[in-house]
Amino acid sequence: MSSQDQKIGLGIYRLIVETVFDATNPSILGSQVTHLLVKTMDIKGATVFVVNPEEEELEILATEGLSIGYMNKGPILVDKSIKLASNLKPVIVADTQNSDQLQYPEKAQSEGIRSIVSLPVNLRGKIIGALRLYHSEPWEVADEELIYLTLLTKDIAMALRYFRLSSAVQCTRDVLEDVHAIWL
Repeated sequence: MSSQDQKIGLGIYRLIVETVFDATNPSILGSQVTHLLVKTMDIKGATVFVVNPEEEELEILATEGLSIGYMNKGPILVDKSIKLASNLKPVIVADTQNSDQLQYPEKAQSEGIRSIVSLPVNLRGKIIGALRLYHSEPWEVADEELIYLTLLTKDIAMALRYFRLSSAVQCTRDVLEDVHAIWL
């Protein structure tokens, strides 16, 4: 595969990473990243998921390019969804019509999805989410593309951790201000 056939390279990666670090909250981060991925990579759709550990499901943080019907197809179970639970590495379904890895294969077919790249968003070996890219054609992902996409998931993980820590600090600050106000 020539570099011209690749869907992501240094320029696109840089643009998306700058967006990740400029985001002010997780929802904006997810919306901007999915939008940029779809537009710059010329793919059908993209979704950023976060793990709900209580339900053991992937919950949608943001999505672009996919129908509401497809996104509401049912719960996306961590242990059944593209083998994400047992795999801290990207999973590439190059052709959905010839794969047994999908939880909802009939929904993918009716949505016109022919390939899916699922990348775990993990923090120190613990999966906290996933980035999924959907294409309307079979897609042989180049090694360099996979490197950029894997780096992007690390950036997303760091940003999500930052938002979580920032929220905890703000909550603590609010409580301390309330306590201080009571004592005055």
